[in-house]
Amino acid sequence: MASPSQSSPASGATASVIGAGGSKNSSSGGSATGSSSAAGGSGADSTTQLLTKPRLQELVREIDPTEQLDEEVEELLLQIADDFVENTVNASCLLAKHRKVPKVEVRDVQLHLERNWNMWIPGFGTDELRPYKRATVTEAHKQRLALIRKAIKKY
Repeated sequence: MASPSQSSPASGATASVIGAGGSKNSSSGGSATGSSSAAGGSGADSTTQLLTKPRLQELVREIDPTEQLDEEVEELLLQIADDFVENTVNASCLLAKHRKVPKVEVRDVQLHLERNWNMWIPGFGTDELRPYKRATVTEAHKQRLALIRKAIKKY
């Protein structure tokens, strides 16, 4: 099953970073997000959308075959998906530019998704295990645990 995230330009291909304005060209020959519009006209037509209405309806049917989305909801979800991809590509380009490399790599996308969206896409990039981040235990939590252990010992 191919998910919308797998068809994004940053998932398997690389993008070149050009100039100080952060504009980019896709080297994959696939779909582009159309982020080169100068005046805030974000009208995404069907040629630049990564997620189409039929694909969105198919995803909804996979979750619940009886569910139908309103036209306004479909448009909103499509816009959110396009904005998410555009935001991710822009941030990944900035990370690549910060590293002073001409191409966006998978680790740039992974870093943005992990830091900003708490998302980790398995199967891309390195095969090393992610380090387990142990949550810091507060003093109040330690006191609560001590009270619980004390209460358990009484019974």
